[in-house]
Amino acid sequence: MLPEVRGWLRRRTSSARDWPVRDLLAAKGTTTVSVVLPARDERATVGEIVGILRRELDGLLDEVVVIDSRSRDDTARVAARAGARVHAQDDILPHLRPLDGKGEALWKSLAVTRGDVVVFADADIRHFRASLVGGVLGPLLTDPTLAYVKGCYDRPLDGAPNGGGRVTELVARPLINLHWPELAGFVQPLAGEYAGRRSVLERVPFLTGYGVELGLLIDLLDLAGLDAFAQVDLGSREHAPQSTEALGAMSCQIMLAAWSRLRRQGKIQAWHEPSCLLAQFRRGLTGHDVTSRDITIAERPPMLTLPGRLPAGAY
Repeated sequence: MLPEVRGWLRRRTSSARDWPVRDLLAAKGTTTVSVVLPARDERATVGEIVGILRRELDGLLDEVVVIDSRSRDDTARVAARAGARVHAQDDILPHLRPLDGKGEALWKSLAVTRGDVVVFADADIRHFRASLVGGVLGPLLTDPTLAYVKGCYDRPLDGAPNGGGRVTELVARPLINLHWPELAGFVQPLAGEYAGRRSVLERVPFLTGYGVELGLLIDLLDLAGLDAFAQVDLGSREHAPQSTEALGAMSCQIMLAAWSRLRRQGKIQAWHEPSCLLAQFRRGLTGHDVTSRDITIAERPPMLTLPGRLPAGAY
């Protein structure tokens, strides 16, 4: 690890315990805070998450917004009943061609929220705790030099305290250490719980698939520098594990995100375009059946570049 990254790790890493709600309320001042939960078919967890945020962080959060990403269940109804403001992903900026993926929901949330600070959190978390949001807010509310804060945590799976996070360890962390060693101090670079100042989030592009978190880290590093980042230990986090096939598709999108940034930064010379079809196999009655999955990712431009958008803080 680079010496400057070791220094950053000591200086810019804190614990959720360091940020009790009473201190956050005292530090909030006039800063407005939006929490965004991208959700697709998350009726089992989204209502509990919204309810906890509304009860335990009352006075700290100015809005809790759920972006319903084409749910086939009643995620939107459950979230609204719990107290969230709900927007259908495709109804936001309807003049634009709809795109797919988590990053699309996060990017579009910037058009329907108004907080000076925006917190993103996944909607599938089991045993949710308000500190998963309060923790990443703490550094931003108390240190004006910070622009972006990532959560980190243990990922229990099947009884193992850190059995989750396979895509991080097998794909994202090797890519980061190989090509962006300045980011090697992030314990969970793909964490779904993070917060940023609107003034910087609106100035970077958003990848539309599962590469959004890696893309934001790389682009915000270019924009603001490592010392504008911090991370907070949130303890542990548990959600429903995805299938190996789903993790394979996620890994491909993260690789495509890395490819796009390597090429943009002039770190590679590309002689071909990567294929966006992933062939996967599953044993059937007569042998191995093959399926092809489209893992294409797209990119939305910085929100601030859309016609009619005002600079952050000018609403």
